[in-house]
Amino acid sequence: MALRVISDEEDSKFRNKRVLVRVDFNVNIENGIVGEDYRIRMTIPTLEYLTKRQAKVLLCSHLGRPGGPKPQLSLAPVANRLSEIFAGSKVRFVEDCVGDKVEKAASELLPGDVLLLENLRFHKEEEANDPMFSKSLASLADVYVNDAFSTSHRKHSSTYGAARQFRSRLAGLNLNKEIEYLSMVKENPAKPFSLVIGGIKIKDKIGALENLLPKADKLLVGGGVAYTFLKAKGINVGNSLVDYDHLSWVTKALSEFDSKIVLPTDHLVASSKSDKFTTRAKTEIPDGMAGFDIGDETAHRFSLEIGGNGSGTIFWNGPMGLFEIGAFSNGTINIAKSMALAFWRGSKTLIGGGDTLEAMKRAGVTETEVSHVSTGGGATLRFLANDEMPGIDALERR
Repeated sequence: MALRVISDEEDSKFRNKRVLVRVDFNVNIENGIVGEDYRIRMTIPTLEYLTKRQAKVLLCSHLGRPGGPKPQLSLAPVANRLSEIFAGSKVRFVEDCVGDKVEKAASELLPGDVLLLENLRFHKEEEANDPMFSKSLASLADVYVNDAFSTSHRKHSSTYGAARQFRSRLAGLNLNKEIEYLSMVKENPAKPFSLVIGGIKIKDKIGALENLLPKADKLLVGGGVAYTFLKAKGINVGNSLVDYDHLSWVTKALSEFDSKIVLPTDHLVASSKSDKFTTRAKTEIPDGMAGFDIGDETAHRFSLEIGGNGSGTIFWNGPMGLFEIGAFSNGTINIAKSMALAFWRGSKTLIGGGDTLEAMKRAGVTETEVSHVSTGGGATLRFLANDEMPGIDALERR
C-alpha cells in the first residue's frame, strides 16, 4: 500500500500554506495534566517536517467520547504538553474546531506556527461524517495530512469527509511508518513468526487471527482470551471470563491449528480481583475461582518461546492478565521483558494496543526496546484483518 507521504513532496508544497493534520491526541488527562504522552510524541517528526518547511500547521484530534462540549475533555492541556516537548515552534490553542473564531485564528498563523483545534467530538457532526462539518474543517487549510493511524478505521469527518475535500491528501510520517511495519506483519513476516495474544475478549481479534494464523508458526494465548480457548478444549476454567458467543470460532481454530496454539498450563487464581488471597492452579481452575494471570510455569515457557532465538517476527497484542493490579502483573511483565530481549537479540518485535503499551511501560521496557509500537488498538487489528480503513482509503497513492 504505497501512499503519497509528505516527504514525497517538494518543499514548496508546504511553504506559507495552511496544512490540516489529523492527529490522535486521545490521551489520559487527570487534573489538567497529561499522563502517558506517547501519541503526542509520535507526531513530532511530522510537525518538525512541516514547520521546517514553513507550513502553517493546524492540528485536529478527538479526546474521549464527550457527546458535546465538556470542559474536562478539552484539548487545552494537550496544547500545553505539546508546547513543552515541541519548543521549536509557537503552539497556539483555539477553543473550537470550526466557526468564525477558528477561521480568525487560522488566518493569523505565521509560517512555522502550530494551532491545535479544540476536541472534534464536541460536535456530534464529526462522528456522523456530516458534509457541512467536513466542508467547514476543509475550508481551514490548503493541504490535508493524516498522521493518526489509530483513528483511520473510522469514517468520520476529520478522517474521511474533510480529507475528500482536498486535492492534496497526504500521509504523515507516523502513519506511513505504521503501515510499513504492519504490512510486513500481514504480508511477509520474517520467520519464525509468532503471535502473542492476550486481553479480555477474542471478538475483536478474530479477523486479524484468521488472516495471520495460517502464516504464523506459534500462537501464544494468555489473558481472558485464553479461558475461551481452554473452555473449548473441555478444560474447567471455574468462574473465569469466557466469550461464549465466539466459542465455536475458537473450537474451529483449535481443530485447524492446534499444533501452533500454545495455551497456559498454570494460572494465578482468586475468588475475585479484589481478593487478597491468590493461589496457583495447575491445568484446571477450581469452581468458585477465576484466573487473573498466567502462572509462573506458563510465563517461563512463553518467555522462552519469545526471547529464545533472536530471529523472525513477534507481534504482541493484549496483556496476559489483570496487570493493573500488582498481584496479577507478573505474566505480562515477563512477556514485556522477553519482547525486549528478543529485540536485542535480533527479532523484529511489534506491539499493538494501548493496554499493551501501558503494560510494557509498567515492566520498565521502553519504546526503544522494540522494533515498533503501534498507536492503534482497534485500527491495528482491523488493518491486520484486511478490513476497510476509510482514513487510509481517502489518501493519495504514489
